[in-house]
Amino acid sequence: MILTLAEQMQNKFHTTNKITDLKDMLYKSTEKFGNKIAFKLKNSNGNIYKISYSKFKKDVISLGTKLIDLGLARKKIAVIGKNSYDWAVSYMAACILGVVVPIDKELYNKDVVNFLNISEACCVLGDDKYICSILELKRKIKNQDTIFVNFNCDKNTTNFLSLNILKEEGLKLIQDGNKSFDEIQINPDELHFLLFTSGTTGNAKGVCLSHKNICSNIMSVFGIVKVKPTDQVLSILPIHHTYECTLGYLLVIYSGGCIAYCDGLRHITKNFVEYKPTVVLSVPLLLEKIYKKIENQLKTSLPKYANGENFVANLPFPINKIVKYKVKKSLGGKVRAFIVGAAPLNPDLVTAFDKLDLKTLQGYGLTECSPLVAGNNDFYSNPNSVGLPIPNVEYKVDNPNENGIGEIIVKGPNVMLGYYNMPKQTNEVLKNGWFYTGDLGKIDTQGWLYITGRKKTVIITKNGENIYPEEIEQLLNDTDFILESLVTGIQKQENDETFVHAQILPDYEVIYEKLNIKETSDQEIYKLIKDTVSLVNSQIPNFKHIKSFNIRKTDFEKTTTQKIKRYGNNLEIED
Repeated sequence: MILTLAEQMQNKFHTTNKITDLKDMLYKSTEKFGNKIAFKLKNSNGNIYKISYSKFKKDVISLGTKLIDLGLARKKIAVIGKNSYDWAVSYMAACILGVVVPIDKELYNKDVVNFLNISEACCVLGDDKYICSILELKRKIKNQDTIFVNFNCDKNTTNFLSLNILKEEGLKLIQDGNKSFDEIQINPDELHFLLFTSGTTGNAKGVCLSHKNICSNIMSVFGIVKVKPTDQVLSILPIHHTYECTLGYLLVIYSGGCIAYCDGLRHITKNFVEYKPTVVLSVPLLLEKIYKKIENQLKTSLPKYANGENFVANLPFPINKIVKYKVKKSLGGKVRAFIVGAAPLNPDLVTAFDKLDLKTLQGYGLTECSPLVAGNNDFYSNPNSVGLPIPNVEYKVDNPNENGIGEIIVKGPNVMLGYYNMPKQTNEVLKNGWFYTGDLGKIDTQGWLYITGRKKTVIITKNGENIYPEEIEQLLNDTDFILESLVTGIQKQENDETFVHAQILPDYEVIYEKLNIKETSDQEIYKLIKDTVSLVNSQIPNFKHIKSFNIRKTDFEKTTTQKIKRYGNNLEIED
């Protein structure tokens, strides 16, 4: 009997230490790594200082004890802010004593407030900037008793409490004999993580995850991609995303590694040199920028060899050895692996980095799967595939066509509990123990998974941002002069970048009525719609902006229930 690579790999897994929940993980990691450095941080003067595992645990328990004292046990607790130690402490405390609700700091205030209302959050912890912004709309928060905690102030005010003071007060409670945090018993199958999949409430789904979901994913990933106690991880991607949070934060704490936070995209090069990371979580866009920089430098310094595409991968041995040294040095000198997700990665890029002795491991996952489902790993790698199934997770293709392509479905302990207060939507994707991802793919005879398309309508940009067309369509359709719209992602051939395109059917009747005319020219209609599109763009983040549009003169093709068909004739662009 010939075993697939996925089956062969089962005999090669790295040994994992069992954890039942994140409290269990925190306590076991502290016991094992104690005085080892867990975080490298910068103070206001830009000087680096260190936080040990023991100090991290102490801060989590101190904050958690005080939050319990404030009546927040088993309550929903939101966390919002940039990647930071305070965020990490708040998240860990919140998910142990209650339900943590990580919120995207890039959202508009009204959307943040809406998510607070949907989740019924009783407390919000975050950076001063975001706490103050939310407080501007406090009157719209349903729970007027919501507690606000500010990361950046040293005193309590009438509007918010100080995180540092809460930790101090919690520590005093512990010293006085309070053991409420230590005594928490976590049911690993209960909801403890509530993550919203969309930027606005119109199409938002709250993904419900348990400690079992998250911990199973941590152990499964460690089984095939070993993060070592000697590893230094540079956290770049937004930490509220499950991808960064599970793999770039929780997995590192499980493994005994050390975390440093990027100062911002403009400072990545400097941060590489400062922190000397060994492992970096990335999206394709970041890797492409790094590679482009390498190419440009080599074109200047070694013009003789800078011919053709992917010339870096084809440099002769002596030159290649020098280049590898210089590239690694520019990245701090110690990088051994990039873990890449969130969007498709060009296989040529994987090969080029491999030639520079920089391992690039691409994976596939979803928030609903905590997040990882498949990945290239320490044992097997295929630049054309998103990987093999991670330990204890199964996937298969449902109803494949003649080319073996169908919807990817997943089963495993990492699969979500369901969508928050959305039984209908939950039942649509969870069937007989399988999660229907909405993604299209195929699996070869060795078990390698290939993503071939999106059954869902979500548009994924090159840097991994998710754009939900229905959100933008709703904004367009709510304006005076647009009757209907269809938003899709269009790919530029020259750089494979994906941008938002809208097909728009104007509401001619309303236009004529409002402008008090019987007809108008195509140019006038175009200007009117262009101004409307600009108005919509002003209401959404830059990465969601409509970059191009076409005006339709005929109705969209509809289903029998009068919904616009997203595929077929409607994708033909009309001028």
